[in-house]
Amino acid sequence: MHTINIKTNERIDIVDITADVQNCINKENVVNGIATIFVPHTTAGVGINENADPDVVYDMKKAFNKLVPQFDNYRHAEGNSQAHLLSSLVSPSITVIIENGKIVLGTWQDIYFFEFDGARNRKVYVQIISK
Repeated sequence: MHTINIKTNERIDIVDITADVQNCINKENVVNGIATIFVPHTTAGVGINENADPDVVYDMKKAFNKLVPQFDNYRHAEGNSQAHLLSSLVSPSITVIIENGKIVLGTWQDIYFFEFDGARNRKVYVQIISK
């Protein structure tokens, strides 16, 4: 298993980790298989989305705030209920295909870490299974 360390800079932050995941695959010299990317945090997640237009990340942040407001008379004492709710809407893990040593993604896709309770130092675990 590999660990990717991430430093987020904002309360809601979206960080492209595609190159980091590919580096984990390269270290294993895997030609074909799968990689599971797992976030061990209850206020963060991981997903795949567009990589070409930075406005997509901006729009996602805006939509997350609109969909689940930061303050809405939540009962959770820590004050980060928004982060817990948003992390439940995004997944804590994804699995990607590895073919010919590379992550299989669509033309406009990358792998993103979603921070909902930053700024923080976070970890992402990558487990690679060779075919």
